[in-house]
Amino acid sequence: MKMHSHSRRIVWGLAVLGLLFLLVAGVTVIRSALGMFGGFGRPAEPQITQAFVLERLQDVAKLVATEMVLRDVVIYEQTRFYSTKRSLLVVTGRVSAGINLKRASVSIDQAAKRIDVTLPPAEVFAVEVLSVTTYDESSGLLNPFTPEDRDVIQQRIRTQLREAAKQSRILEHADLSAARALREFLEVQGYTMNLRRGLNVIQPPG
Repeated sequence: MKMHSHSRRIVWGLAVLGLLFLLVAGVTVIRSALGMFGGFGRPAEPQITQAFVLERLQDVAKLVATEMVLRDVVIYEQTRFYSTKRSLLVVTGRVSAGINLKRASVSIDQAAKRIDVTLPPAEVFAVEVLSVTTYDESSGLLNPFTPEDRDVIQQRIRTQLREAAKQSRILEHADLSAARALREFLEVQGYTMNLRRGLNVIQPPG
């Protein structure tokens, strides 16, 4: 059985879905920190603890940073008993990717006022098949389409959409968007954020 892809068309939409939520949450963090460290007389030097940062990260356990809509032409073929069945389909799907913040780790250098955040690589969170249209389908007497064929086709469609999104750099875009959002979220009270990755660290410009 074979699967081909032709005439791929990609539409970026709703990129950086978590940014607005994180920016609002960042304002809440700043207000909470001000209330925590403020008091009568001369205020103490503000400090952000590891538990404080981890708690905020867990509040947004999964950051869906990037969403992409793709359209593909898929050809399914399978030959048996010298008889070939073939189906040509046009599929549209939505793929979302981002950073799983539950897997992040944090260390804080109070003297340098620096927050070191180690993030896992971006990953595809979901593949949603929006539509499947069959334009041509043929089979032989000894090789008809079966429910198993339909299951294989559905699985291959999802796999193909996932791989097409990766080839279109959805993971790199999610890395960049998440890094920018987290910087806005964590750089409070004079602290700076140092983002670390095991592989392919991507820092936002500026």
